Amino acid sequence: MTTKNIDGSYEQSLHRLGKIFAALALIIILGIPVAIMLYYNAMPTWKAFFIGLGGVAMIYVPVGAIEFFTYVPMLGTGSSYLMFVTGNLTNLKVPCALNALEVAEVKPGTKEADIIGTISVAVSAIVTDVIIIIGVAAAAMLQPLLESPTAAPAFANVIPALFGALGVVWLRKYWKIAVVPVILMLIAFIFVDKSLLGIMIPVAALIAILCARVIYKKGWQ
Repeated sequence: MTTKNIDGSYEQSLHRLGKIFAALALIIILGIPVAIMLYYNAMPTWKAFFIGLGGVAMIYVPVGAIEFFTYVPMLGTGSSYLMFVTGNLTNLKVPCALNALEVAEVKPGTKEADIIGTISVAVSAIVTDVIIIIGVAAAAMLQPLLESPTAAPAFANVIPALFGALGVVWLRKYWKIAVVPVILMLIAFIFVDKSLLGIMIPVAALIAILCARVIYKKGWQ
């Protein structure tokens, strides 16, 4: 069997398994709330359903599209299926995969990147599940600490601290690309209505892509 045949077989198996598990994940995600609503006879009206769906879709549909076109070409087939099934892409799976590629000195978009990305995302998902299981088991013991007025401010800033720590690494590494999007997003966060800030995520991604394109064309790397 030639290398080309092996690569084709590997790609086909990834797509076959990816589609199966993505379909199963979709059935579970949608099936559980539907089953609960049917059991308790708490079905919403179509008007309430579309109002709720519209508010969520306005944010997550553009973000999902941007994530797909941004991460799939960069990380490859296997890791992309894993990321979109297990979730938590931006603040966990993608940084983990990019760090693995950097450590292995592999360029994004290559076959090697696909394999290493798949392994790193899989390990990240397993570690996340283990930590969640431990956290849930220890939640009862930690409840007094978590509900303590002294510790409350710290836990309220966990997400900003996480994104700040991740941001510093990539902003420092690609500061030429980040300057314009960061400035524009700071202005948006000051003047744009807070209910519209979710839409700014795909907008910021598009601006960053355009900046990267200009920098590449001008040779300012």
